[in-house]
Amino acid sequence: MTDDLTADAPPEARGLGRDGVRLLVASETPNGEVETTHTTFSAIGHHLAPGDLLLVNNSATVAAEVDGRVVGRGAVVVHVATELDDCTWVVELRTAPDAAHPLLDAAEGDVVELASGGPRLRLEAPYPSPGSSPTGRGNRLWRAIEHGSCRLAEHLGARGRPIAYGYLRSRFPIATYQTVFARLAGSAEMASAARPFTPQLVTDLVSSGVLVAPVTLHTGLSSQEAGEAPQPERFAVSGETAALVNLVRSRGRRVVAVGTTATRAIESATDAEGRVHAAAGWTEVVISPDRPARVVDGLVTGWHNPDASHLLLVESVAGAELTQRAYDEAVAHRYAWHEFGDADLFLPHR
Repeated sequence: MTDDLTADAPPEARGLGRDGVRLLVASETPNGEVETTHTTFSAIGHHLAPGDLLLVNNSATVAAEVDGRVVGRGAVVVHVATELDDCTWVVELRTAPDAAHPLLDAAEGDVVELASGGPRLRLEAPYPSPGSSPTGRGNRLWRAIEHGSCRLAEHLGARGRPIAYGYLRSRFPIATYQTVFARLAGSAEMASAARPFTPQLVTDLVSSGVLVAPVTLHTGLSSQEAGEAPQPERFAVSGETAALVNLVRSRGRRVVAVGTTATRAIESATDAEGRVHAAAGWTEVVISPDRPARVVDGLVTGWHNPDASHLLLVESVAGAELTQRAYDEAVAHRYAWHEFGDADLFLPHR
């Protein structure tokens, strides 16, 4: 459905500013009627009110893609998802040279030699467990250990490039994959919902009374197979942000998460009664209709493929009817998909 709607380059390469991408606002009236508005992202402030809170992810994107070779088998592209607490790494092997498909027939003990003098990695075990693929066709993610000294982080900094997939027309520098809120390095892929914000737009929002607060969630890889749940990710919610969320909710204003990553972070710090507390660590919370959002009642997001697990999160915030109406409108009006595409603001009636 979305193949011909994919944004194959950043908006800057298409003659637009970051905040010049299109924005579809999908909202509900008090009597339950769905309304949609087509505008540009620079006008998002027209749909927010003083006292509303935007939650933004301050994680910065790292260069997490490198070339390599599986000893005895041939060339691969290595995507590095995250470093684990025991100093091992979660990696995905993909087909060379364009990383178009995951390599699902790797085996325990395989050795991966990284190009340009990089370290050697040994695949220790499927991650997070054997048979994690919902299709049963092998293992997409692996826990890998370095041979010798720990040099992978250094090698990524010197030789890595941003993770990219075959739908992009060319390669783009790491700065292209940073949002205006990026402060703490750690995301394998960009928290792209915040990409359309610019310094001037944030200034205008704050000057109009819209509140902005950070959370941290270091994203893993977005290349899950259909039906595969999000992997554990590192997150942090400060006491200051927790207190502000609780205050905003007590005053009846909206808590609008910028992206599924910010949603996962704040909901991971929320108790069953809907109170937010300072928290940090690894989150395995999966927001879905079975475990709906407790504090987020608005969402800024991009456009996700129908089989993406992120879509369940969107539906848990916006509801199935509002989500479906927005996607129907987006397809009809040819909104652009993926990390450099257009955006949506969901404002369900509370």
